[in-house]
Amino acid sequence: MEISIKLNVFFEGGFWGGVFEKVYDGKYEVSKITFGAEPKDYEVFDFILKNFYNLRFSSPICIESVEKGRINPKRYQREIKKEMGNKGIGTKAQLAMQLQHEINKTEKKIVSREEKEEEKQRKYESRQQNKKDKHRGH
Repeated sequence: MEISIKLNVFFEGGFWGGVFEKVYDGKYEVSKITFGAEPKDYEVFDFILKNFYNLRFSSPICIESVEKGRINPKRYQREIKKEMGNKGIGTKAQLAMQLQHEINKTEKKIVSREEKEEEKQRKYESRQQNKKDKHRGH
């Protein structure tokens, strides 16, 4: 079983942010964080040590696993350089975060609807009780 965790730090609309990408058992999860000011390397490392287990990752998405053999060191250097040149969020990360956003939105909508129904029922019962109270005195 191979576990892979990657952090992309990027500048987006006035704030520095990061995206954690976690791959394990053929499942892919992401979590987005906001740093604010440009983080130093030691600040990022400190953040990872203190807050990694408190991060809320998206629901897992199944991905096809690719068997990796031993990689040539020069090819590995090129891949690292290419990853360092990538700016922003990867497309898989964007899709996973969008999916998580949609799930959160539907959950919030359901909870909101239930709260409205409970409030409506409470008001109805209150009105009925007031009607009974008015009739009792006469």
